Amino acid sequence: MKVAVSCVSPLLQKSLEMFLKEHLSSLKHCDVVIRDKKVIEDDMLTLYIGSDESAQLQKPFSKSQLFLALEKLLDNVKQKDTVTVSKETKDRDGLSVLEKRIIMLTQEYQDNILKAIRTYHEK
Repeated sequence: MKVAVSCVSPLLQKSLEMFLKEHLSSLKHCDVVIRDKKVIEDDMLTLYIGSDESAQLQKPFSKSQLFLALEKLLDNVKQKDTVTVSKETKDRDGLSVLEKRIIMLTQEYQDNILKAIRTYHEK
């Protein structure tokens, strides 16, 4: 697991870096980004840490709670991918699995572009 830390709080940033020292990576090469501020237009897999109830990990937290939250986040993503793949293999009539996957990826790409345009125009 490769993790990048991008926090506004320098204390939280340094604490997370110490907890995750053997898992740290750059933003370009990471599997998960840990943030203490919500970023809407980001397409990266993000673990949000905060004091509010919408946070995936509530402050204060322990090192073990941090690793459990990261594992849970990665498991949820793996399960979502597994469900998508198993659903595709069951639907072999009509379009092939590859064609359906291409259509799904194209739709996700279109949604991301539209989200970026909306975000730009809201500023």
